[in-house]
Amino acid sequence: MELAHEFTVNTPIDRAWAVLTDVERIAPCMPGAELTEVDGDTYHGLVKVKVGPITAQYKGTASFVEKDEAAHRAVLKAAGRDARGQGNASATVTAVMTEQADGTRVTIATNMTVSGRVAQFGRGVMADVTAKLLQQFVGNLEANVLAPDGKGEAASAGDAPGLAGAAPATDDRTELASRHQRREDAKGKTGQHRNEDGEGKHARIQRDFTRS
Repeated sequence: MELAHEFTVNTPIDRAWAVLTDVERIAPCMPGAELTEVDGDTYHGLVKVKVGPITAQYKGTASFVEKDEAAHRAVLKAAGRDARGQGNASATVTAVMTEQADGTRVTIATNMTVSGRVAQFGRGVMADVTAKLLQQFVGNLEANVLAPDGKGEAASAGDAPGLAGAAPATDDRTELASRHQRREDAKGKTGQHRNEDGEGKHARIQRDFTRS
């Protein structure tokens, strides 16, 4: 099965090459992928992928069989076996980078072989799944790796659920505390007045009693 995709990153080609050929650096950007070990030029890991109603987890290895920095062309070969023994998967991925006015265009050609339950799905489904994974990968790559220093982390922090409302929430809590304190102060003053009134009445009763 052959699949073709391309994407553009807003970074110079030399930096794009350095980043995209650094498997340890970009592995966390791939949804469902986990790098477990590096043995020389061989990378060991797990890849979890959902195709239709089926979820498969492959354990395997990957390594570069070609890295031509002058031509900005890299070929990665990967192979894995389903953790539950329900099939195998292998792929040869060829990436070619081209300099563009707005950054670097990356063209990816994948020659994939799949066996087992996942193999029942046709090329159309597999193309859709890989396209979505690639889109998420590029988004993570630009936000967490290719972004200028500090920008990716700041963007992630700013977009974190609930974080934008943290400051107003603190203000609200402060205002509520102030209101509560004012109510307590008012109660204290009211109680003090009542005590004073009570003491005054008691004193008057004692004076009347003494006069009698």
